[in-house]
Order: sequence, then structure tokens, then C-alpha cells
Amino acid sequence: MARFPYICQIESLPGVGLIANTSGMLRIIFLLSVFAGVALANEATGVVFHDKNGNGIRDEGEPGIPNVGVSNQREVVVTNAEGKWTLPHDDDTIFFVIKPGGWKTPVNKFQLPQFYYIHKPKGSPKDFRYAGVEPTGPLPKSIDFPLLKAEEPDTFKAIFFGDPQPQGIEQIDYMAHDVIAELIGTDAKFGVTLGDILFDNLDLFRASNANVAMIGIPWYNVVGNHDINFDSPNDVDSDETFHKHFGPNYYSFDYGAVHFLVLDDVEWGRTSSSGKKTYVGGLDEEQLTFIKNDLALVPEEKLVMLMMHIPLTTVENRTELYRLIEKRPYSLSISGHTHWHAHQYITKADGWEGEEPHHHIVNVTVSGTWWKGRKDEQGIPHATMRDGAPNGYSIMTFDGVNHTLDFKAARQPASYQMNIHAPDVVGASDPEPNFVYVNVFNGSDKSKVSMKVGSGEWIVLEKVLEPDPHYVETRDRELAADPETRQLNGPVPSAHLWKAELPSGLAVGSHLIRVKATDAYGREHSGRRIVRVE
Repeated sequence: MARFPYICQIESLPGVGLIANTSGMLRIIFLLSVFAGVALANEATGVVFHDKNGNGIRDEGEPGIPNVGVSNQREVVVTNAEGKWTLPHDDDTIFFVIKPGGWKTPVNKFQLPQFYYIHKPKGSPKDFRYAGVEPTGPLPKSIDFPLLKAEEPDTFKAIFFGDPQPQGIEQIDYMAHDVIAELIGTDAKFGVTLGDILFDNLDLFRASNANVAMIGIPWYNVVGNHDINFDSPNDVDSDETFHKHFGPNYYSFDYGAVHFLVLDDVEWGRTSSSGKKTYVGGLDEEQLTFIKNDLALVPEEKLVMLMMHIPLTTVENRTELYRLIEKRPYSLSISGHTHWHAHQYITKADGWEGEEPHHHIVNVTVSGTWWKGRKDEQGIPHATMRDGAPNGYSIMTFDGVNHTLDFKAARQPASYQMNIHAPDVVGASDPEPNFVYVNVFNGSDKSKVSMKVGSGEWIVLEKVLEPDPHYVETRDRELAADPETRQLNGPVPSAHLWKAELPSGLAVGSHLIRVKATDAYGREHSGRRIVRVE
């Protein structure tokens, strides 16, 4: 979409608001139209206000809130002393308030934050299979954003869903029983779905949103490659149905001491080798400009958390994003998309030039391996992910600039953090070695894994990049038993797998294998398995 970036920065003239640059010096932002003393037709204006009675309408006595960011998905301004903002626009613009810490935005009946105003006078294209935004008509005289006071501690939890990706109502029900029911009553402050909210059938947004709302906390959403309008010939119009349900496809907000940036890194409209429309991981110029302008408002001592769908290391123009965040001392990012879980530490080998590696998390998926595999006693596929880890979600605890991520397997106790794969029985004089594999679901290059067999010494396991043999055997067994079942996808090398030989010379009888392992945060977890020697 076209923009009119006629915002300038100078040191001493009055204007719409103040912005701090990276050196901490205040600069005044103003619009040329304000400087000229006239209002242009392509300006939008409004007020961010304290909604004291919570009705969403600015009533008498409800003051404007100063120094709050507002954006049109490119420029970012901050409100003046009266809470007023002014921004340029065209006929396809989404305005939104950047929620500051200590405030909250209203939510609708689906617990979706209502922090935006969509300006599409003619509405979305009408020839798409899935409906977009209805015509919004003329721009309101004032676009006012309500905020309510809120207590936001520096230490808090948030929930992260990767790829729920239901294809139909049956799989929406799987999601409800597998993960949503156990989350009702959570003490997390909000949740985020990291894209692929659905699997192409965008008519299911309402049903999916209604179930997630049962968790009872505000829920933010990232657009995924299965959440877009494939009828669109280009990337610009591909998010029209997403806009209808969730608002802007990229935006930001603060909670506590953390600044959260939601990105749209799905670039639709490329042509594949077969001549079909497809997507790649990418960030367009307009979004990169928004990120730059947004971060100019964020103090360097804050943790910046980037949330996206496609993993950062596979985004084509990721180095442009690296340049915007690598000088900041505290940054973190998370994605979905791959249907395996990993902690990636991005270094100079990938073009990162920060002093310390950037920590990127590829999140566990709710749907696991696309809701495939044999059904359990509850009628839900086990859906083990391709790296051998179970399906589930993450709970992240933020504490100032620090974070800790907990891997939560669906319908399993929180203590279930590993799977030990070893033979049930071995021969006392087997000529070939027998191996023990340990899949530490939340493990990383920083983890250490050891095992002890019976009363023997502790043995350090080697980290390997191999398919999890437990996943391979499960897939082969299910395929042989029922070829008509929705079969698990082929395995991928696991980023959190360790291996060691079972000691030779074990006495005939049963032996207990004890395993202790640290996760990506240095916390120790344990597991046990019995092996029999004959």
C-alpha cells in the first residue's frame, strides 16, 4: 500500500509529540501539515484516553494520555500532553495504539485485544473465497483509543501456541480437549498464537477464537502462511481475512518491563518453479520502517521480544532486521512453522553482528505433527512432533530482561521433560553395542545429559543431530498396523537428542537407567527406564 511519509524530525519546534532516539536525547516529531498550519485530507487524528468507566467511549472528564505511541503500520508518533495524535493515511490503513506498560486495551468477547481502527472505505476485495473487512466508510473525525489502568508486574507469565492448525471442527475439538481445557484458570497474563492459527479454511476463525477465549486471558495472534487469502495476487491483500478478525498483521505493545513486537514474515505472491503462487519468509520495506520507528521509542534497557511465524534464520532479508536489533543489549525472538522445537543461538555465521548471540526459539506446536498418528483413549491423535518431542505449548516467565521458557506437553504433568529410548531387552553377550537415546524436549547446545545404569558410574551422553529412533519406530509401527491412518510425517534430525552406549558386561536381570539432564535454562530434570539383560 502507498504511504505518505512526510514526518520530519528537528530539535526545537513544537509538534505532535516527543520521541527518544538511541542516545537518549529527546527529539520533537511534527507533521509538515502542522508546521504549515493547515490540515491535509490524508491526515487522521484522534486521542488516546483514560477510559475510566470502561465503556470504550470518551466521556466528559476522561483525560487524554500523553507520551503513548500510535502507528499507521509505518510511521510512529507519540501523543501530546492532551493525548492527541496525527498520522498520514491512504485508503487502506490500519491505525493502532502501542499499549504502554501499566495500561490495558479492551478485549472483545473472544478475548482479542481491541487496540486498532481499520480504515478501508471500500472494504476488502470481494472476489476472495474468504470474507475480509466490510467497507468502513469515511474516516471518523477523531479516532480515539481507550486504555484502562492495569497492574503489570515486572515478573509475569505468557503462553505461546505454535501452529494449532486445525483443518476442521474435529481438530478444533482436539485442540480444546488437548490443551485449552487444562489452561483454564492459568496465572499467565496473556497468550500468543505464533501463526497457522488455522489450516487454510479461514471460515473457522470464529470457532477457534471462541475456544481459545475460554482460557480467560487476552490473546494476541501472529499471521501464518495458512492464515492468508490465497486468492490474492500479491502480499498486500493476502491478510484481508486476518485483518477482519484480528486487526493489523504487525504491531507492538508493552507488558511490564518487556516490549513485544509482532511481525508478519510471510511474504505471499512469489511464483514457484511449477508456476504456482507461493510464499517465502520475508519482511517488506514498510514493515522494516515500522520496526525502526517503533524501536526508536523503546529504551535500550528494555527486553525486546520479537514474535513471528517463520523462523528468523530462514527469513530472506533477516540481516536487515538484525541491523535494527543487534546493538540492543536485550533481545529475544520466537516463531513456529516447522513442527519441531529448538533453541537457536544466532551468531556471525548467519550475519548477526551483536556482541552476544541472539536467542531464537522455534516453539513447540499445539498440533504436533498436524494432528496425525494413532488416536489415544480420548480419541485424540498423539501427534508427536517430527523431532520426537510431544505436542503442546510453552509458558514463558519474564523477569525484567530475563526469561525462562517451560515446555509443556499436552495433558502431561509439568515434570514430563524427556523421553528415554533404549532396548527392552539386550543379550548379556551381544557383539554389537546397544544405545540409549535421551530426547530432552527443551534441551539445547547449553544442556548436559548424563545416565547411570544400576550402581554404575555416571556416563556423559553425546549430543547428536539424528532422527529420534523412538519417533521412527512409532511411525513404522503405526504404518504397518494401519496404513489407512493419518500417518506421521517423516522424521527430522532432532535439535535436542543425546546418545550413549549401554555399558557392556551387565549382569543378567533387570537394571534401572537413571537420567539427569539440564534444559536450556540450566534446570535439572530426571527420568527413568528399565532394561532387561538375558
